[in-house]
Amino acid sequence: MKVEIAHARSGKVLHILEDVSLDSTVESVKEKLSSENKRFEACRTSLRSDAKGRSLKETDTLKDVGFSEKAESVKLFYKDLGPQIGWKTVFLAEYAGPFMIYLMFYMRPALIYGAEAFYQPFHFYAHIACACWSFHYGKRLLETQFVHRFSNGTMPLMNLFKNCSYYWGFTCMVAYFVNHPLYTPASFGDMQVYIGLACFVLCEIGNFSIHILFRNLRPANSKVRQIPQPTKDPFTLLFNLVSCPNYTYEAGAWISFALLSQTLTALVFALLGLAQMSAWALKKHRNYRKEFENYPRRQAIIPFIL
Repeated sequence: MKVEIAHARSGKVLHILEDVSLDSTVESVKEKLSSENKRFEACRTSLRSDAKGRSLKETDTLKDVGFSEKAESVKLFYKDLGPQIGWKTVFLAEYAGPFMIYLMFYMRPALIYGAEAFYQPFHFYAHIACACWSFHYGKRLLETQFVHRFSNGTMPLMNLFKNCSYYWGFTCMVAYFVNHPLYTPASFGDMQVYIGLACFVLCEIGNFSIHILFRNLRPANSKVRQIPQPTKDPFTLLFNLVSCPNYTYEAGAWISFALLSQTLTALVFALLGLAQMSAWALKKHRNYRKEFENYPRRQAIIPFIL
């Protein structure tokens, strides 16, 4: 069977692939197209069955898309996704920035607040906040390198600048006030800080547990999708209530950080993060329910609420 690759905007046929099976996946079609014509990089290529439709999933076969065995040729529409960059590269850049920037405010206050700041000691609570922040982003860097398995190899290059601006910018805002010589400590003292610290640590452990479960759920070098289920790890029991407990724990960690640091910028960072993760969780929740007929009854991110 022939597959005509046409431009999504003009409709002009750009390339014709010969001897393509209906059982071929969209991913294999992209790879064949790229091997025959170097102009079409697989990672930049979006193929669609309709010129104005959505990109086809790489795991879909031509038969899944709806093409018939009787057809001698079919047409797919091509769109260039633009420059791409690896997911792992973006994640490492996102997390390395906050890790180093926060430590710059903490270890070199004279560069930020003036020479006199060098001689003014940090409040003990600021030391705890720095340890929490550094632990979180150190953990994220290690997880990116050794734990996460990415279903997609690349993302648009512009995401690097957008994501880094968000993480790096908020790091500066949070670090500036927590490490400021005039920092105002928690209103309720040790009780408030240690409650916040305990919740932060528990949420970090829970987040790591979910990431390990996700890694074990998908075999290496595959795109197998399964329904996440709790394991013997008690932190994974949250799967009984929500589809994305990794986001639940992540949001809990930052709300806990805002509690122990008692800074407005940390609270804004936590709430914006919760809003964004809620959007991601709702999308994943809908996809789970659509993909799996026997998907259990759960909320997306907040138990019994959302």
